Amino acid sequence: MTQYVIKRILLFIPTLIIITVITFCVCRLAPGDPTEMKMGNTGESQKTDSKNQINETTKKYYRQKFGLDKPLYQQYFIWMGNMLQGDFGNSFKDNRPVIDKILERMPITIGMNIASFLLIYLIAVPIGIYSAARQYSFGDRVTTILMFVLYSLPSFWVATLAIVFLCNVEYIKIFPTSGIKSLTYDSMTFFEQMKDRFMHFFLPITVSSLGSFAFISRQMRSSMLEVIRQDYIRTARAKGLSEKKVIMKHALRNSLIPILTLLGGLLPAMVGGSFIIETIFSIPGVGQLATQAIFDRDYPIIMAELFLVSFLTVIGILLVDILYSVVDPRIAFTQKAA
Repeated sequence: MTQYVIKRILLFIPTLIIITVITFCVCRLAPGDPTEMKMGNTGESQKTDSKNQINETTKKYYRQKFGLDKPLYQQYFIWMGNMLQGDFGNSFKDNRPVIDKILERMPITIGMNIASFLLIYLIAVPIGIYSAARQYSFGDRVTTILMFVLYSLPSFWVATLAIVFLCNVEYIKIFPTSGIKSLTYDSMTFFEQMKDRFMHFFLPITVSSLGSFAFISRQMRSSMLEVIRQDYIRTARAKGLSEKKVIMKHALRNSLIPILTLLGGLLPAMVGGSFIIETIFSIPGVGQLATQAIFDRDYPIIMAELFLVSFLTVIGILLVDILYSVVDPRIAFTQKAA
């Protein structure tokens, strides 16, 4: 197992390097100039108002300060060298360290994603087991239709409808429209603060969970159906074991392997956040920070986000491979490493 893990880690190094090269080039070749964003100038303003022409001296100063006056390959090696030392640079927008801006928003994003994943797995997995154990029953047909409907709904569309119909006094005013707490939060009692937080996070977490909720329940159903058709399940039933014991003890463990694969996306999602949901609901998380950085051409933040998400993705894949052996001891790392 140790040999397998070492080989996978060594394989991840060139993978991460290729990812950083591609993302670096895409960011740099994208239209727009961060120096113009910094100076508050746009091409349109230059055409309509000649008095607001870009000060070339100031622009040259910012390009030198940000290192944008160097060739692309030099910019990449400088960024990579600093990153390997734990320095992700400073934001072009406010000159604050990138790592500080990410860390101060990360608790919100991590909390939302943990709640979302718990909601997804605690509900979707039992529904998948129920549908597989009662295949073609009325309950199975109802849940199948419902899950396909939920899976087909775009999260941004559901979020918009939720704000219009559940956060609007013209329809039903139940939840706040944005943010993570009310303006009077500090003057509330402890239980009022807990309720206020719950009301602010309920819609974002629910909306972000719908697509994954439907997908995982269907995956669980398909995996369970494949397992319960195996010979050892028929043998367990022939021995007189109850259907509940056959499903929960013998079939469930092996059917969890495809579900574990989906856990590989947990780590990057916890750090990367949901760009769409956090932006629509004005949640000050890492996803919203990345969205703002894209519009501001804030390259250090964009690159730091992409690197962290890529790094945690490969780590998540490695952890999933290790969990396979926990769920199914027949999976041998020595065979993989050979």
